[in-house]
Amino acid sequence: MPSTDHILGVILAGGRSRRFGGGDKTLAEIDGQSILTRVISRFRPQVGRLALSINGHAQRFADFGVETIIDGESPELGPLSGMLAAMDWAKAHAPNITLIATVSSDIPFLPGDLVARLDAARDGGVAIAESAGRRHPTIGLWPLTTRPDVANALARQALSVNRLAADLDAVAVTFPMRDSEGDEIDPFFNVNTRDDLDAARVLAQKKG
Repeated sequence: MPSTDHILGVILAGGRSRRFGGGDKTLAEIDGQSILTRVISRFRPQVGRLALSINGHAQRFADFGVETIIDGESPELGPLSGMLAAMDWAKAHAPNITLIATVSSDIPFLPGDLVARLDAARDGGVAIAESAGRRHPTIGLWPLTTRPDVANALARQALSVNRLAADLDAVAVTFPMRDSEGDEIDPFFNVNTRDDLDAARVLAQKKG
């Protein structure tokens, strides 16, 4: 198995959960575990080092045993701001890191082969995940050499991660839908609303 020591896994948890009704939606439980616990358990084995990109006080995540990166410069600018903060953190604290693997914090069915498949397909550049014909640009593998591109997009207020991925000719890697007792599960199903949370709980129980 190829080494992942050069890959920093970054869980992007800086959103304000407005559609969820506020609060930290990633702390909501599915089948007895918080969404964040589920993401961490699936993501940690795939990377050399793991960090959580957040806004606000880090203490509320203290029990998860994951390093935190506080996006203090411009958190209102969305995922690109968290990505830039993670790249700068890696340069300062983990000089062996050459890639950051990003995932959102609200995807409870994250595939265990995500990083390996993205890395195999990226041909030295950026790779992002895709499922059911939909691109998921916040779920991707980004070389640290793209840091100037991320910074420039933020400076121009061009905040679409999808647009930046396209500008960088990112490879889209398709992940299959998975079946659970007749129900298809999108591996990147994300919990945006309370209804999504209810649906994820049902799927998790069926998946067993």
